[in-house]
Parts: sequence; C-alpha cells; structure tokens
Amino acid sequence: MGLFNRRPKLRPADRPPLDRDERVLAWAAAGDGADGGVLVATNLGLWLPRRPERLGWHQLIKAGWSGRELTVTPAEMVAERDGYLVVADAAPQTYLLLDPGDVPHQVRARVTRSVAYTQHHRMAGGAGRIAARRAPGVDGLTWTVRYDPGTRPDDAEVTAETDRLVVAARAATAPADV
Repeated sequence: MGLFNRRPKLRPADRPPLDRDERVLAWAAAGDGADGGVLVATNLGLWLPRRPERLGWHQLIKAGWSGRELTVTPAEMVAERDGYLVVADAAPQTYLLLDPGDVPHQVRARVTRSVAYTQHHRMAGGAGRIAARRAPGVDGLTWTVRYDPGTRPDDAEVTAETDRLVVAARAATAPADV
C-alpha cells in the first residue's frame, strides 16, 4: 500500500461488537463531524451509526451512492408465509461520507452478491418482486416477496398467486442433482 493510500485505523471506540467470524472490510465516518458515527462494512453485513445490530447484506433492499452520500433502504418484515417472507421498504437512511474509502464499493458488491434470484411478476391485484438471497451463516436461500405499491399483501388472490410463483421460482433454481 502506498503512502497516499493509507487510512487511519478504525478506533476501538468505533468498532461494533463483531461476531467471532466477522471481519471489517471497510469503514467511513458519517457526517461532517465526529458526532456522525461510523459505518462499518463487514463480511456479514453493514453496521450503521446509532444502530445496535448489524444489517445483513440480504436485509438491504436498495443502496445508492451519490458520490457524497450513501443511502440504504433496509427490508422490513410484513408477514411470514410458508417458505418465504413478505417484506417492504423501511425508511431509507442517508449518510454523508466525506472520506468514504471502500465503503460504497463494498456495499454495492456485497448486496449484489447476496442476490441469487430476482424476478418481477404481474399478478391479479398488483405486482411484486420475488427474490432469493444468500444470508451469511444460513444454508440455502432466503426467499422474499416485495409487493409494488397498491398491491394488497393480505388479499387472498394475491397470496395464492404469490405462493404459486414462489414455488415455481424455487423449483427453477433448485440444483438439478438433488
């Protein structure tokens, strides 16, 4: 590493309570002062300022980088169904990163890598996106459905069609030798 590429180390006070097999990949101070907190990207997920738990990469629905600000939209569980979760967008959270280091790259790469399957489907009563994500420490895929605005997740016809679509997606992605 060259002289100009060196960043100061993450201070112990800013280090989140990492799991034994978790390692820091990148970090960045948030805000324009010391009180903004620190974002820490690890192999298991993203630690955000003033948030006591890590967001797994599979729990981030969207992430965007403007060149100065990182905006992340976590998933919020709406319902648990047989074989999948229904999720919705939680409130987006935006962080000013004046010295972002490798954080934007790690967020993009890790969120993208967590996606094993994604497909948008129209259905009676609306539409939704079916996704299968790789979750650290979980064998297999975690299946989710995120309905488009205006689609009623509690509608019986929507639920039946979603169940059918998830079963078909799971069958299409199952390894051939199993």
